[in-house]
Amino acid sequence: MSNEHTPLLAHGVCGASEGTGEASTPNAVPRKLNTFFGVMVPTVLSMFSIVLFLRTGFVVGHAGLLQGLVMLLVAYTIISLTILSICAISTNGAVQGGGAYFMISRSLGPEFGGSIGLMFFLAKVCACGVYVLGLVEALLDIFGQDPASSSAFRVLPQGYWYTVLYSSIVLLLVLMVCLVGAHIFARTSFLILLVVTISLLSIYISPLALTTPLKFLITHQGPGNQTLTYNASYTGFNGTTLKDNLAGYTVDYSTGKVMSFATVFAVMFTSCTGIMAGANMSGELKNPSAAIPKGTIIAVLYTFIVYVLLFILASSTCERTLLAQDYGFFQRINIWPPFVTIGIYCSALSAAMCSLIGASRILHALALDQLFGFPLAPAAITSSSGNPWVAVLYTWGLAQCVVFAGQLNAIAGLVTVFYLLAYAAVDLACLALEWASAPNFRPTFQVFSWHTCLLGILSCLVMMFVINPVYSSASIVLLLLLLLFLHYRSPTSSWGYISQALIFHQVRKYLLMLDVRKDHVKFWRPQVLLMVANPRSSCQLINFVNQLKKGGLFVLGHVKLGDLDTLPSDPVQQQYNFWLSLVDKLGVKAFVDLTLSPSVRQGTQHLLRITGLGGMKPNTLVLGFYDSCTPEDYFLQDPAFCESKGSGGDDFGVDLPSLQAHFPPVRHVESPRWLTSEEYVGIISDAIKMSKNVCLGRYFFQLQGEGMGTKTDGATRIIDVWPLNLLQPSSTSAASVDVCSLFLLQMACVLNMASRWRHAKMRIFLCVEAESSDQGWMVKEETYRELLRKLRIRASIKIVPWDSVVQLYGQKQTQDPELEGLTKPAQALSEDFQSAVNRMLMEHSAEAAVRFLYLPRPPAHSSQSHTYLSQLEAVTYGLGPTLLIHGLTPVTCTEL
Repeated sequence: MSNEHTPLLAHGVCGASEGTGEASTPNAVPRKLNTFFGVMVPTVLSMFSIVLFLRTGFVVGHAGLLQGLVMLLVAYTIISLTILSICAISTNGAVQGGGAYFMISRSLGPEFGGSIGLMFFLAKVCACGVYVLGLVEALLDIFGQDPASSSAFRVLPQGYWYTVLYSSIVLLLVLMVCLVGAHIFARTSFLILLVVTISLLSIYISPLALTTPLKFLITHQGPGNQTLTYNASYTGFNGTTLKDNLAGYTVDYSTGKVMSFATVFAVMFTSCTGIMAGANMSGELKNPSAAIPKGTIIAVLYTFIVYVLLFILASSTCERTLLAQDYGFFQRINIWPPFVTIGIYCSALSAAMCSLIGASRILHALALDQLFGFPLAPAAITSSSGNPWVAVLYTWGLAQCVVFAGQLNAIAGLVTVFYLLAYAAVDLACLALEWASAPNFRPTFQVFSWHTCLLGILSCLVMMFVINPVYSSASIVLLLLLLLFLHYRSPTSSWGYISQALIFHQVRKYLLMLDVRKDHVKFWRPQVLLMVANPRSSCQLINFVNQLKKGGLFVLGHVKLGDLDTLPSDPVQQQYNFWLSLVDKLGVKAFVDLTLSPSVRQGTQHLLRITGLGGMKPNTLVLGFYDSCTPEDYFLQDPAFCESKGSGGDDFGVDLPSLQAHFPPVRHVESPRWLTSEEYVGIISDAIKMSKNVCLGRYFFQLQGEGMGTKTDGATRIIDVWPLNLLQPSSTSAASVDVCSLFLLQMACVLNMASRWRHAKMRIFLCVEAESSDQGWMVKEETYRELLRKLRIRASIKIVPWDSVVQLYGQKQTQDPELEGLTKPAQALSEDFQSAVNRMLMEHSAEAAVRFLYLPRPPAHSSQSHTYLSQLEAVTYGLGPTLLIHGLTPVTCTEL
């Protein structure tokens, strides 16, 4: 496809060859990393981070072992459900750079992908700040000044601004490593994992080596510069210690606040935010579709076992005071404390680097896709080796803002909420793909279902609001604002929209439920097929019918003359994009249906029969009027078709010049017509035979205020309705109201309910023979007033005496009026009578914005077609916008 190579195809979901992504650019880094080094190692390091060494005591000491294990189980249940979704999406096609953002955007489309991607980027930035603050906290525990300690190593001043300073220095070190490139980090990450593993083993071995209890004196700076002292002890494996550590919450010494399930869970969940560390390295993986599922699942199982054992170990060997008052207690009870110190520094530093690299890759992918325009454009710049150094600088700058929080626990809730929202989005992407039932959604990873996706979404949302309702509400509002921004910015995308697949799936269901046998007149609405020869001269009529449809079906039909047998391919298929772009330009809610036929009449028959689906099929045919007027070119009048700002092209490759060039110039007086008068009248006859209502629109090029940018409520407009057959005076003498007259009233009422006509004044004109001796016109007026009352139509009735017009009609007819239009020779209407009717209409409806007139049945013989049209033309000559209507469908109801 020609539109596959667009900016948003920087990472084609169907393979690296599609688009202009990293895999095809000359500056791209060769894919070097396998499952172990590219997924398992960064995922394990990110999930260990600072919680492993610095917050195990916090969780067990404040929540107790039982609630700590419950938190762990809840957290790992959430991430396990999300991992199933990640595995399903990542094994359904080639995954490029951008990780989670890439998977969400290519699954849900640019609006959801861009907004969730930016939220996930912010989550990674905040996580980087958390890990840096955790590292600084560990540094100050060892080297921070403490009046109660005489150690020569405690030389670093403490305080809020000093914490920010130290954090900035550490973050600068992380920046320098990340500027070198992700491959350097990947190479060193395995060594870091080895160091962390050795430190972890020392923690497990220490209780076996330290068999005697230990006593500790712990001091903290309290309120009012007072020093708080706590006596704590290490008991070794002890049943009483385990029992005392089962439940209970205390005050957090770092923030001075009483902890709760939500606050402790928020801190503990930061250990679960690394499950996408491997996915974020997707651009450097040799085989991301296989490596991401395998490596992530193994890493999560490994870390879960480690945390469970560590929780049990801490609660069985350490008193509650030690756990709650010294978050770095592992150093106190280790056989060689530097083991833990080195482990803390390595795990926190690697997690910070992993977050910074992952966030920069997401930002780089966003910039390549050009979703947010100029602000993120520089982030697409890469070095000669392919490292997105500008995106790294962007990320470092935002992370620097995060460290001003000063305390790890203070921003843990925000980080957790951001991550939970991102995980819910991944589950939503997988759920949408599963519900859409698209044949191309065939992931090789099958251990998932829509139940797991839905459960993952609900669990993420529930825990978000449990942790912090304010942060959760604010993050959702931010997400919605980003969605609206990207929706109205309308970025070009050839990724496919999951919304389209879901809509198709649901619409098919509802169409099957829409049973034509259950139709009722109470719920009738116009479903219009408007035949358009050339949109250049028909735009005003298209806009008017868009107001007239009242939520019903609106289809633009066009017949391309030709014979498929003589053509190499169907020329109609290439025209749909131009017509759909026209619909977008006009801002109308219409479908498009085109056909190829040897004649316009035969093509219209095809469209009347096959347009629509199920219960949504046209019941009304609208045609432009057949006359000798030279049409005007609407494209030259509407700024939307003239201004240069609209010439950039739409999302589907149709720019303004090509749209204008596609539709031919309007017909000149000398130009031959593709449609004869006999064929035109034949189309009307065919529609009536097929039980379709027929409307003929004339002079709608004079109608103003129907364009997309026009704002009017129609307060100054007038709608005139002439519900009687003016070309057959004998039919107007009856007091009864036929179906066609009721149809006219209904269509006028529908127009009066449209947004641009809701305050228009509606007038109904009744032509009467006032000089008649039977005074039947008074009965007729009363009949119509009662009818309007029953139909709840707000309109004024105007009585128009037309005795002088009737006298010109000629000899009185004695046959049935219903048959008269079919059999009466059209020549019986004199030119004087036609002119008199026209003058009467001009006199009474000159100020109307639009007129609804009764359309007589066409003649039975084609030889009278020209006469029939000339009569209609004479009667409506010079009137302004006029709609001639012949209705066959009962459309009014006076009952509930």
